[in-house]
Amino acid sequence: MGSSYLSKGIKRTALSLALGACFVGGVQAQSNSAGAITGRAVDGDTITIVNPSTGFTRTLGVSGDGSYRFSALPTGKYTITRKAADGTSSTREITVNVGTAANVDFARAAAAASGGATTLDAVQVVGTNAINPIDVSSVESTTILTSEQIAKIPVSRDITGVALLAPGTVKGDAAFGKLASFGGSSVAENQYYVNGFNITNTFKNLNFAQVPFEAIAEQQIKTGGYGAEFGRSTGGVINLITKRGSNEFHAGGNVFWEPESLRETNPNLYYNNGRLVADNSKDNGWEATASVWASGALVKDKLFAYALLQYSRSNQDSYPGSVDGVGGGTNTLAEEKSPTWLVKLDWNITDDHLLALTAFSDTRKTDTSYYYTDFGTTASPSVKPKRSDRLGTVFTEQGGDSYSLKYTGYLTDTFTLTALAGRGEFNRRNHAVQADGTRLSYSGDLNSVVGGCPIVRDNRPLGVQQATGTITGCDFAGSLTRSDAKDTRDQYRIDAEWVLGDHLLRFGYDADDFETVDGSAYSGNYYYQYNQAADGTDFVRRYNIRQGATVKVEQQAFYLEDTWNITDNFLVYGGVRWDSFENKNGLGQSYVKIDNQFAPRLGFSWDVNGDSTFKIFGNAGRYALPLTANVAVRGASASIYEIQDFFYGGVADGTGAPTGMTPCTNGACFTDPYYANGEYGGPKDPNSIASTNLKPMYQDEYILGFQAQLTDNFSAGVRGIFREMKRAIDDNCDIRPIEAWAEANGYDGVAPGNPSFPYCRLYNPGSDGIWNIDVDGDGTIERVTIAAADLGPKAKRTYSALEFFWEGAWDKFFLQGSYTYAKSKGNSEGGVKSDIGQGDTGTTQDFDYPELMLGSYGYLPNDRRHTLKMFGNWEINDEWSVGGSLLVQSGRPQNCFGIYGNDPVSYRVAYFSCDAGDPTSGRNNGTTIVPRGTAGRNPWTTTFDVNVAYRPAFADGKLAFKIDVFNVFNADKPTAVDEEGETATGSTSAAAPTYKTPLSWQTPRSVRFMVQYDF
Repeated sequence: MGSSYLSKGIKRTALSLALGACFVGGVQAQSNSAGAITGRAVDGDTITIVNPSTGFTRTLGVSGDGSYRFSALPTGKYTITRKAADGTSSTREITVNVGTAANVDFARAAAAASGGATTLDAVQVVGTNAINPIDVSSVESTTILTSEQIAKIPVSRDITGVALLAPGTVKGDAAFGKLASFGGSSVAENQYYVNGFNITNTFKNLNFAQVPFEAIAEQQIKTGGYGAEFGRSTGGVINLITKRGSNEFHAGGNVFWEPESLRETNPNLYYNNGRLVADNSKDNGWEATASVWASGALVKDKLFAYALLQYSRSNQDSYPGSVDGVGGGTNTLAEEKSPTWLVKLDWNITDDHLLALTAFSDTRKTDTSYYYTDFGTTASPSVKPKRSDRLGTVFTEQGGDSYSLKYTGYLTDTFTLTALAGRGEFNRRNHAVQADGTRLSYSGDLNSVVGGCPIVRDNRPLGVQQATGTITGCDFAGSLTRSDAKDTRDQYRIDAEWVLGDHLLRFGYDADDFETVDGSAYSGNYYYQYNQAADGTDFVRRYNIRQGATVKVEQQAFYLEDTWNITDNFLVYGGVRWDSFENKNGLGQSYVKIDNQFAPRLGFSWDVNGDSTFKIFGNAGRYALPLTANVAVRGASASIYEIQDFFYGGVADGTGAPTGMTPCTNGACFTDPYYANGEYGGPKDPNSIASTNLKPMYQDEYILGFQAQLTDNFSAGVRGIFREMKRAIDDNCDIRPIEAWAEANGYDGVAPGNPSFPYCRLYNPGSDGIWNIDVDGDGTIERVTIAAADLGPKAKRTYSALEFFWEGAWDKFFLQGSYTYAKSKGNSEGGVKSDIGQGDTGTTQDFDYPELMLGSYGYLPNDRRHTLKMFGNWEINDEWSVGGSLLVQSGRPQNCFGIYGNDPVSYRVAYFSCDAGDPTSGRNNGTTIVPRGTAGRNPWTTTFDVNVAYRPAFADGKLAFKIDVFNVFNADKPTAVDEEGETATGSTSAAAPTYKTPLSWQTPRSVRFMVQYDF
């Protein structure tokens, strides 16, 4: 089937096996918020389902071909009853999960009964620990985990932590937070839903609304093969279903606590020459989460409510490294408070009309105080960092409120309609307060004054710094986000299911409008960088970079699916999807508009034995990814990127800012203000930003596999996966081809910087660039066509993998696992660039210039050749249980970045060219390429987690205690390293002490305590 599940507790009686009553073929259900029940019976029978907890009831007549289907069902446990024409009946129990079809075949049972088996009521599903039947109705690669299952294993209580249990997922780079890579795709290519509402943050696709974890009832992880209903993803889909009320009142609460005293810290950081540069022994903290909840019926069998209040708090101390192990530096104390809530209301207006409201908040407020750090006067390992005077505090707010309303109508026995409307808001604003009480904030106005201390960095050679004194500033806030920054999504969708004999037709439409208010500016208005010219002259470079705009991404999609049961044992799935995308700049002008991007899907599932014990499946599909909103804030809207160099007479006490500034006249200086990309604060021409033939990024995927039930207690399978990115979007900043075009077409020169000549322009790498730009600045737009070969290589990325997965369940023990052998190769990771931690989704430095792509083809950052995952739980007795989780994984490939030749495009340490110069001079003046991923690999990592739970008998199962220990053996291998093999001046000898030193490690050992009471 391509599906893997934790045990849901299924047992077949001897009679059920004799009658072949395991779940068998039916058409698939791919709804992102509901499930289905399908099966076969005898023409003339009636089938009735009842959800005992809510009283929800539906009855259908069996069609002429003997099939029946209950579509768009709320998840939960159901009793299903067949009533025959002669008055006899049989009843079973079934669990419906999100996005799957639970199949119950009464036809075989009836046939067996006519042959001598008469006690049909004994054919039922009861709650013990056998494995799940293989889902022969699906062509997807899906993992479903319920809250009960998640509670039994040691796993972090967040959505990504659970997703990483699924085969084919790996943890992304720490630079982007805790996100998962699916099937070799970047972490910016996934989609997230809750009860059918899209909660993905489309600003950069690097965030999503954090549903209070305690409120999640089911988490579905789609790693491949998903149908045409799902789009805007070339990675994976995470689908969440929240808990809901029932006729029975329930309430409870719990507390989770991770104490600082039982947390280990990362190793200290040493340079390769043995010098201590960061003492991490004091980098520690604690966190705690408390939740209370209640659920029940406001009106029995009609109106139900579930409500949750959750409050989290954490403290984290961080002591970054000193300057070469001596003096300076700051440390932080971050205090986060997260008061969140969720309410779910379900109204069964009638058995044919349902209405559901989901509302939640994920607000998080973090106060980060910055202090000077006293490292003492030596670099001895015995010197511990000390907290000194406070510089100030940065106040950050993230998250917001989300609401969605969903209607489900069973309009006929064969036609079901659902409609959803939702709105979500996500704030991400900050401000700062200096120690003297001065408030620092940015309004978003490009001409506004941002108070406070400027950013100051000393970029002169280390020896010069030591001889003349390192210049340090008082800045702590860095870049300030505009005070009203937020993202808003309005989504509307309608979906329909229509059963026509052996065909299930599904079709729908959705509109998804996403608005971003964004902007940033330097604290103190400027960033000062002290430099030294080649002739030894000191000068200071002043940066003024700011942006602010309200931009939009408007998306629409239509889809059509047909699942055809050609026979009782063989189904074929076909789907098509049409996506339209429009991106608008800060003036509301469209700069990218793409209509009807076509994405076909095709799959099959063969129930070989006809009893769900052996399945062969496969699918092929095309998946498209739109351009995110962040591109327009700087690239398509008014912004400033000013650089100017000065001589200076002195350095101000306290701030480190230069004094006595005069324009620099050295040959290495920018003597006049330089506005990168023509960003001087004026509007940009939206028609000049993107190539006129721009198309969305898309990927083709192919999956073939099988799964077999080997015994009543064990099943296993394997699937082969191949993904190929066929097209990407990025920007190109190379003016040389345009200069050549101008010369060839009779223009005297080019005049970059005017509103109709963006220095960097969007295109599809590997395709011709066709831009409408004002080449010579005379006010007339020219149509400029640049051949693909002159812009750089075609974007490439492939992922090939073999996934072996298995599941076993016995009376008191379950075990699930997977082993994945995978290769991810190409010259582009996708939306982001993990090897340098660049999160500018869709506009990374890749493809800016052809020289940057020399040697870029190779193994990509998300390449993990070997991954073994195993997790399970053993119920020792009615009171005690233990769980465990093991992850063994090979390391990601390493690069050696340096300067190519004489740095032809002024990107410094950004080329795949390293350590190729004169070894006596220590400078790379050569052009030797070190291809991507050939500089070694990070070490293998092994992480083992364990838990133990106790439910005292005297409390009748209502009281529970649990201890989770993560990374039991405190493994501390690096997960990312410094890949810069040269300095900014091309010196390999100076860079050698830092090259391949760790940037991040495995998460250190920690212990989490839980106490819970529910009734």
